[in-house]
Amino acid sequence: MTNEADDDGSAGVPLAVAGASRPGGPRWAHLIATVFGIGRLHPGPGTWGSAATVVLWTVIAFRLSPALQLATAIALALLVVGIGIPAATQVARVSGKKDPQFVVIDEVAGQLIALIAVPLAWKTLLAGFILFRVFDIVKPPPVRQLERLPEGTGIVLDDVAAGIYALVVMQILLHFDLLK
Repeated sequence: MTNEADDDGSAGVPLAVAGASRPGGPRWAHLIATVFGIGRLHPGPGTWGSAATVVLWTVIAFRLSPALQLATAIALALLVVGIGIPAATQVARVSGKKDPQFVVIDEVAGQLIALIAVPLAWKTLLAGFILFRVFDIVKPPPVRQLERLPEGTGIVLDDVAAGIYALVVMQILLHFDLLK
């Protein structure tokens, strides 16, 4: 049994036996790196990954007390970075691409960072989403330079930096009450 043609050129590659691996790396790495397949959505898999993160964070945060939201956002961002780097490394190695488009765990990490200490309101969530996507696409220094780091480290840390830029701008907007 073989896979249908994928955008990563895996057509004709035999499917894995009992979850050992699959095109794109070991099964665990593929699931994490593509965020359970969200990275396969088109167009703009990174935008889909960011949007899914905003929705998921909103669902989680509304279930938490305000006192726990900040610590939870930080913990989740650190967890995603911690598991995202090795997952992205595995998938990039197998795909033969430096930064495969279908790897979107980096967008999850950056988007979570952009939403740290952001009030749960549609304007702030939308602004955090837009700010992160802009910084992720434009890649101001040193974001672009971080892409040069090896494997999953470069894949994830450039989005972490874009998320930090978005977080700083978001906090400035909030401080001056510009999102009313």
